[in-house]
Amino acid sequence: MQFDQNLRVQSALRFLNKLKGRSADWEHVRQLAERLNLDLKPAIRNLSKGNKQKVGVIQAMMHKPELLMLDEPTFGLDPLVQQEVLYMIREAQEAGATVFFCSHILSEVQEISDRVGIIRNGVVVEVAQTKSLINRSIRRVRVRFKEEVNIESLEALPGVEILGRDDSTALMLQVSGEMDILIKTLAAYPVIDLESQFPTLEEIFLAYYQDDQDI
Repeated sequence: MQFDQNLRVQSALRFLNKLKGRSADWEHVRQLAERLNLDLKPAIRNLSKGNKQKVGVIQAMMHKPELLMLDEPTFGLDPLVQQEVLYMIREAQEAGATVFFCSHILSEVQEISDRVGIIRNGVVVEVAQTKSLINRSIRRVRVRFKEEVNIESLEALPGVEILGRDDSTALMLQVSGEMDILIKTLAAYPVIDLESQFPTLEEIFLAYYQDDQDI
């Protein structure tokens, strides 16, 4: 919403509250402003881009809505305030609100979202539980053995690719799909350490776009 630039922040928020039948507790508004380190006294025209973004966040949350639709809510904010906004979103979720959250900062999406949709060329190409999407994707596995071993049986495993060796006793693998067959095969080896790394949501997102470029 575009505000009259001559209005003070508190006047703009009070006006919005009046439109909603004064349903927001003004003390709650003050608390939100304090958490975001926003002064309510200056005129809108004198605010930095980041502070105007804070006003938008408060505007969205001040009435404790059941549905929140947020487009790049942390854009232009410093890292500490970004984290505070994410805390506020999680609090809204815990209070029962449904949150639609759009962001190009995919680490935020991964942190906040229970379900994620990926859009490519204007078309939704994937909708899934965030954890499910990450768990079913390719992961990297680093295995360290007690001694140098013959890895022929590992090289023959379906869905397993040898990426390289750190040294004579450490192996880096890439695994597609379930880990079960790899774990059962490794049981025959003198393994002293096993580390599995899930891909980030950003890596999954980029893989969809890489596939598009390969077409």
